[in-house]
Amino acid sequence: MTHHRLLPFTVVPVAVVFAAAYALVSDLNAQAPSKPAPHLADSRPDFNGTWDKGGGFAFLRAQQLPGGSVCVIDCPQEPGAPRANARGAGARPAPNFPKYKPEFLAKVKDLSDRQVQTDTLLQCQAPGVPRIGPPHKIVQNAREVVFLYDDVNGAFFRIIPTDGRPHRKGLPPSYLGDAIGHFEGDTLVVETVNFNEETWLIDNGAFHSKDLKVVERLRRVGDTIEYQATAYDPAVLAEPWVARPRTLKLTDQELEEPARCEDQDLEHIIDGSHHDNPR
Repeated sequence: MTHHRLLPFTVVPVAVVFAAAYALVSDLNAQAPSKPAPHLADSRPDFNGTWDKGGGFAFLRAQQLPGGSVCVIDCPQEPGAPRANARGAGARPAPNFPKYKPEFLAKVKDLSDRQVQTDTLLQCQAPGVPRIGPPHKIVQNAREVVFLYDDVNGAFFRIIPTDGRPHRKGLPPSYLGDAIGHFEGDTLVVETVNFNEETWLIDNGAFHSKDLKVVERLRRVGDTIEYQATAYDPAVLAEPWVARPRTLKLTDQELEEPARCEDQDLEHIIDGSHHDNPR
């Protein structure tokens, strides 16, 4: 099955909607279970398993508009009808956007205004880090952990040494960068560098430089993982940007091969309209 994204002028890009769904559900963090975190024979916390990131679209109330377009978020309301995404159930959290140095604000605005042309995520490329979010599955041994992703743009993986190895030298910059990890108690700390400049931190033109460093912290608590990511890029950011925390739940539902992502939209775009960043 081929994965297509429809981008008519009143429609939120599907990749952005996926990100919105993840961001919205991330606020619904369950209370930490009381049982202790399991550990491996080497005393490290056990992160093995498939983890439910809370994706889903139950909160969306799609609305058919004249001309065949579909509105997903903040749709026009009929007289007397309740606002589809008003504060309360299904409400969007307040924005959480990186703070840029003043000299880069015009660039952010330009990229955001032209997001449907400039956002490589909407062209089936890897989302980058931290935009890809926490992993869907973790495979762990004494030397490394492997993050597996079932993303809207396809299947991705990251191999993260945890045995004290430094970052590799001479690697070309990449979408997901070069990661190394270490443990601080029951928390796995992952430091990733050597990114290319093709990805964004989140939607709406949140670009980064080649000097981006991302630190992710994953803490095992019972059958959950508390996930937090911080982006450091002093070349363009006025301060480090902390993404919204996420809570992952252990699940017995195994990953499946995702549908192939194939971009067939750019030539059909009517204009560059897109919804504001919903995070």
